[in-house]
Amino acid sequence: MKLGCIGDDFTGSSDLANTLAKQGMRVVQYAGIPAAPAAAGVEAGVVSLKSRSIDPAAAVAQSLAALAWLKAQGCTQFFFKYCSTFDSTPEGNIGPVADALADALGADPVIVCPAFPGTGRSVYQGHLFVQDKLLNASGMEHHPLTPMTDADLRRWMAPQSAYPIGHVDAQTVFAGADAIGAALQAEHADGKRHIVVDAIRDADLMEIGRAAADLKLVTGGSGVALGLPANFGCTPGTPAWQGQSGPALALSGSCSAATRAQVARHAASHPTCEVRAEDILHASVTATAVVDWAMAAKGLPLVYSSADPQVVKAVQTQFGRDAAAAAIEGFFADLARLAVAAGITRIITAGGETSGAVVEALALQELQIGPEIDPGVPALRAGPALVVALKSGNFGAEDFFEKAAGVLAG
Repeated sequence: MKLGCIGDDFTGSSDLANTLAKQGMRVVQYAGIPAAPAAAGVEAGVVSLKSRSIDPAAAVAQSLAALAWLKAQGCTQFFFKYCSTFDSTPEGNIGPVADALADALGADPVIVCPAFPGTGRSVYQGHLFVQDKLLNASGMEHHPLTPMTDADLRRWMAPQSAYPIGHVDAQTVFAGADAIGAALQAEHADGKRHIVVDAIRDADLMEIGRAAADLKLVTGGSGVALGLPANFGCTPGTPAWQGQSGPALALSGSCSAATRAQVARHAASHPTCEVRAEDILHASVTATAVVDWAMAAKGLPLVYSSADPQVVKAVQTQFGRDAAAAAIEGFFADLARLAVAAGITRIITAGGETSGAVVEALALQELQIGPEIDPGVPALRAGPALVVALKSGNFGAEDFFEKAAGVLAG
């Protein structure tokens, strides 16, 4: 194995695996830290963790354990993948994990770049944009777990990390890999360890990738990994894929504006079932009843808990943030288990926490990367008779659920 990757959730990890596979690397996504060595021929391993929103100390411990496994596979470079909207709080978990990985590897300097132009995420003058809006005005300021209230990545990461935060500006990036490399070293010489690098185009990411060829650790969204496979002699290609027939089910726990628009679009022509946190907590709805409904439904049934931020806030106030989140995740986990037992062969999930709960509930271990459904979202084979799509809340076109079902079927 050449490139070892650690993702802080399952949807982001599949996004990264998709990027690397399209650039010609032989990639496997692992659900959690494998108990056995990687198969021969794997060039990039993506260890998916559910560590984005847990206690920072636990996130660090899990990430270091993943690093130890990847080092044992012979990796020479490492990548820490987090969301392209930099989902975190002033306490972590991006900074603490990046610190711990850099310390363990003796890595200096370390790139920080969540840019993903293909989905509208760009970094300019150290600030993160979503399309034409600053991060803190994009809707991410209402995220129920990691509300993003400052678009300045340097300022947002500073309290998370023990090290000073540097910056390489867009004009330097436009000058190419040599200029980027020199600027990284200059920032490092000035005492900066983690260095935010601007990027607004895929061409910028390719140059950043070239500049990172000799770095031990790179951190960011999947976009900045775009230029890394070429450093290992890989050339772009299309992953092999065989679709899966059989019934499909879509599950959505994301409350992002993009997912809520997708739910509304899907509800216009397909059966949908809304599940509210209060109904789960009051036991007025059961996973068994919902699976029975889904198996009898025509078309592509969608079960969702996606709601307006004000509705989510009210539920959190009434029941507590952690209790509400745990109830929804637990419900979707039970739903996924029962659905597969009932014969569902294609599962589409929306939302990082929901996807993580489903992957863990189904005890999935290795995910083979298939074709891209929408930017950042690949089809994944999870077993001989099960394929899945794990969508980050903010990703995908409005017809994503129907499109995903078609790609998964091949």
